Amino acid sequence: MSINPETMKSLEVLIHAADLESLKDEDWIDYPDHGFRQYFLHKNPETGASIALLEYDKGGTIPTKHTHASNQFMYCLEGDYEYTDSGLRLRPGSFYMNPKDHPHGPTLAHERSVLIEIYDGPHYYEKPEYHTDETIGDFLAKE
Repeated sequence: MSINPETMKSLEVLIHAADLESLKDEDWIDYPDHGFRQYFLHKNPETGASIALLEYDKGGTIPTKHTHASNQFMYCLEGDYEYTDSGLRLRPGSFYMNPKDHPHGPTLAHERSVLIEIYDGPHYYEKPEYHTDETIGDFLAKE
């Protein structure tokens, strides 16, 4: 039996920086009251795990202390993004990990910041104040 590579479809996904630059505003989830937007590179509907690109305007914020229903990981591509309660600042090349159920925040972008955010499961137990019914989507843990 021979394998014809032209008839095989890969399950792999590859996104180039140029692909992100050509996204339309409606491809992003926008949080205008808090100065940031989010684009999902990957979502696993079965586990709630996800990988997203976050873009914060200077002054953008997550306004409250909160917890997550899974482990949170962030990598800073550009900018200066601070967890103001702990003074931790993410700058280009910084990696951040916050364990499940650990209270953290609020945050502040001291300049335009771009972060990759990864969750290994669902984001929240209940909808935080900075989400709307439209933006919360399937981020909540299933009971």
